[in-house]
Amino acid sequence: MNEIIKAMQERRSIRKFKAQMPKKEDLEQIVQAGLYAASGKNQQAAMVLAITNKEMRDKLAQANCKIGGWNEEFDPFYGAPVVLVVLANKAQFTHIYDGSLVMGNMMLAAHALGLGSIWIHRAKEEFEQAEWKKLLAELGVQGDWEGVGHCAVGYMDGDMPTAAPRKDNRVFWIE
Repeated sequence: MNEIIKAMQERRSIRKFKAQMPKKEDLEQIVQAGLYAASGKNQQAAMVLAITNKEMRDKLAQANCKIGGWNEEFDPFYGAPVVLVVLANKAQFTHIYDGSLVMGNMMLAAHALGLGSIWIHRAKEEFEQAEWKKLLAELGVQGDWEGVGHCAVGYMDGDMPTAAPRKDNRVFWIE
């Protein structure tokens, strides 16, 4: 079987990570894979905030918990030491699709490198808040950006989850 298709079939969302920080070279490859995702009219309307700073990661986790309505002790990133936040430029009409493809590429790249990942939502709500818009401005990011998702990344703590059976009646051939 083709290695890429095999990775697509084997990748799973991981919900328990080790605290160990992945190698920077691996993280750079994951981000690069995301930046090579297809995009509408090749506008490349998505960007990635690569958060490896524990204090910032924990602050983001607290914001995510508050939006999700969870107890502040809950970690919505499941202990992953890295959070790759994907944002997309609202000026591009395909921005959500473009950002989603970035997320997919990064999750597959993480799997290919022996790392676990999971897509965590609520980035949209976070980056609608003044505090997170201010962070973007401090980073020199201009424009109107929408949070698409968080790709939490790290070393899996435990066994690889098994795939759920695929549902029937999801393909209709017109020949």
